[in-house]
Amino acid sequence: MGITKSEGFSPEQLEWAAMAKALGHPARIAIMQYLMRVETCICGDIVNELPLAQPTISQHLKELKNAGLIKGNIEGNAICYCVDQQQVSRFIDAMSIFKSRKKFKSLCC
Repeated sequence: MGITKSEGFSPEQLEWAAMAKALGHPARIAIMQYLMRVETCICGDIVNELPLAQPTISQHLKELKNAGLIKGNIEGNAICYCVDQQQVSRFIDAMSIFKSRKKFKSLCC
């Protein structure tokens, strides 16, 4: 039996890829921006903020939560979401490797 595509990568690389994939949709970027502006949020607040239906927003929230970028707590009959600051900081640090690289030689491409 052959190895799966993910077996050749470190857990850290897989985690960063999952976060990057979760941020690969403009609605999820908008949700993250909104959550960063407020301290906590109930899903209904996000529905009022974005031009998307509640089930669509719930699906995007699920993707962000599965990637570890947000946390959710049940408060009564609603789920209150917030940014997982520690995970987002780790992701930003990881992505900073692209910014810190020296300029590439313009001899190729």
